[in-house]
Amino acid sequence: MLDEQVTRKILVHALENALKFNGKANPKAVLGKILADSPHLKNEIENLMKSINEVVTQVNLMSVEKQREEFLKLTGGEISKIKRKEEKQLPPLPNVDKYSKVVMRLAPYPSGPLHIGNLRMVILNDEYVKRYKGVLYLVYDDTIGSEEKEILPEAYDYIKEGLDWLNVKVDKVFYKSDRIPIFYEWCTKLLSDGKAYVCTCNAEVWRQEYKLKKKDCPCRSQTVNENLDKWEKMLNGVYSEGEAAVRLKTSMSEPDPALRDHVIMRISDKHHPRVGCKYRVWPLLEFSWAVDDYLLNITHILRGKDLIKEDRVEEIIWSLIGVPKREFIHYGRIRFQGLSLSKSKSAKYVKEGKYKGWRDPRTWSIQSLQARGFKPEAIREAILDLGLSLADIEYSPEILYSFNRRIIDPLVNRLFFVENPVVLEITGLVGEELKGEPPNHPDFPERGRRSITLRVENNSTQVYISKSDAEKLTIGDRIRLKDLANIQITGKGVTHQAVYLSKTIEEARSQGIKKIIQWVPIHQNIRFEIIMPNGELTNGLAEYEASKLKVDDVIQFERFGFIRVDKIEIEDNTPRINAFYLHS
Repeated sequence: MLDEQVTRKILVHALENALKFNGKANPKAVLGKILADSPHLKNEIENLMKSINEVVTQVNLMSVEKQREEFLKLTGGEISKIKRKEEKQLPPLPNVDKYSKVVMRLAPYPSGPLHIGNLRMVILNDEYVKRYKGVLYLVYDDTIGSEEKEILPEAYDYIKEGLDWLNVKVDKVFYKSDRIPIFYEWCTKLLSDGKAYVCTCNAEVWRQEYKLKKKDCPCRSQTVNENLDKWEKMLNGVYSEGEAAVRLKTSMSEPDPALRDHVIMRISDKHHPRVGCKYRVWPLLEFSWAVDDYLLNITHILRGKDLIKEDRVEEIIWSLIGVPKREFIHYGRIRFQGLSLSKSKSAKYVKEGKYKGWRDPRTWSIQSLQARGFKPEAIREAILDLGLSLADIEYSPEILYSFNRRIIDPLVNRLFFVENPVVLEITGLVGEELKGEPPNHPDFPERGRRSITLRVENNSTQVYISKSDAEKLTIGDRIRLKDLANIQITGKGVTHQAVYLSKTIEEARSQGIKKIIQWVPIHQNIRFEIIMPNGELTNGLAEYEASKLKVDDVIQFERFGFIRVDKIEIEDNTPRINAFYLHS
């Protein structure tokens, strides 16, 4: 029985941990704090862990407000660590009081599903809308893309499915391809007001002779009627692709060359997956957004700082059409270490069969993260932990893994698994069986143990161990088969040989045995095929307890990693399981 002081410490640490992590305390984190304060409690680890689990369960049922209230009562206001965490909270949106309601938008181009590089845009917009009880629109930015950037018809559904999985609530969905007549009206108005012109100069000639030299091209001096006539010809197919474009009259002396008489409409004969060839003149991104941000009453536009130039173009268009400016908020770039994120490349590889669909982990799509077994709340916490900053970030996927691990580690049980199995024969046994009783979860003794029984015949039995472990063994090595027995290696070959030494972990310690490896029974096991993050397949065997797993279950294979069950097939009345590797 733990004394009252220890129980109080458990509650304080559980409350503190919960407040630092969105109301959810982690038993392991609490255990670490307690043992750091009171190392002698290692001798009472079973009782200690039982008490921690009970307290954490109670704390996690409280609201965050109740957790804060209880923490302050117990500590007398010691909230320094919590304050440091709060400093990472998102800053308020600018000029919220100017608007009756905050309205924001997600604007994905449907060239493929959302991927990990889009998460910051998605989650930050969603968080702000929820904070201010605002409105969030999903506007598919499906105007005609470039030669390298094609619309993928199924991407519309993939994007919405990804948002639903991330618990992002969209209030209304729009398609830019449905709004082309609206953009035509606004383009006609700019031409009629003399604020834009139809340019028929060769694009390269215009760039070299006019843009770079800050000179007006001859088209710029055309009359309104001449421009409207050429505009009609653009719409009616008189001009071919590349022969005419509508340019905004900014200024050819703009310091930034990208802003000099920017193109806002161009001709494209590409087939569109939603509207076919109904339209041949398409708006450029900045023009379509300047119009729609006004018409849809968008109040705050949150996007990467690499689009600051687009902000300026939008502001120029707003000024020319006489509508109020909106609020821009930016964040810095994220470079994911070791990842090459490209929807176009992924779409190409999926089409060619190099990737096994969009759930292939190499795409890093939302669908692939879901297939691997990530928790959407872990992804959200990881993104919010970055905050809102203009600083560029180099981000390791290991950070995302740590957020996910913190959530799933207390939830999922453990099983034994060996990849590329090889046979190990153990001799010197007495009796008819050798039994292992590994815990279902080392931190939760109340979950019990599972029993794995090996048949002993002629004083010997056999198990599988992984090829990688077997290759590291040398004759004479003393090792422990986890939760089974202590053995000494006596031979290596097609079948490795060992002699039984003793049973318990205490005996292993007394005999100086430090190396512990996994094992799986020879006769009762379940075959697994696991898709790794690099797309390669790993084959192995798990203990028979794995036969109870269901599709979507996440389990930890000890010393291998977390996996999610994706498909179960029955061969000869025995399950064969396909799974995705999640992380270590």
